[in-house]
Amino acid sequence: MAVEFAKPVIHGLQEKGISKIGAAGLCWGAKVVVELAKDADIQVAALLHPTFVTLDDIKGVKVPVVILGAEFDKISPPELVKQFEAALQAKPEVDHFVKMFPGVSHGWTVRYRDEDVTAVKSAQEAHQDLVDWFGKCLQTAHSAL
Repeated sequence: MAVEFAKPVIHGLQEKGISKIGAAGLCWGAKVVVELAKDADIQVAALLHPTFVTLDDIKGVKVPVVILGAEFDKISPPELVKQFEAALQAKPEVDHFVKMFPGVSHGWTVRYRDEDVTAVKSAQEAHQDLVDWFGKCLQTAHSAL
């Protein structure tokens, strides 16, 4: 699994003195990020239109996590994302933010037509949510994407 490739990179950054590391996973990359969040190898996690992520995965998360989902997603349907949110609400020690984006489908944050104003706006909003989440949780200055 890709987690085994990510861990040496994270540990290398830590050896260089970087103490706060965040990771964002889109689609199947969300599974990698959730595994890192369960082991607390990172300090903040972001899952965008997650694939292969289970309710048990979310229950195991130990670090702040944002989950951005799509209204029309057969892979991570809104019902599943709501279960993720309920599991996180049951863990007050884990800061979280869950948001569903109306009118979009799986992959909307990176797969959209530039001519589609609504799609571009939704992707930009998700990107800003991601930047804001990392800024909040890592307490660093950031600029808009």
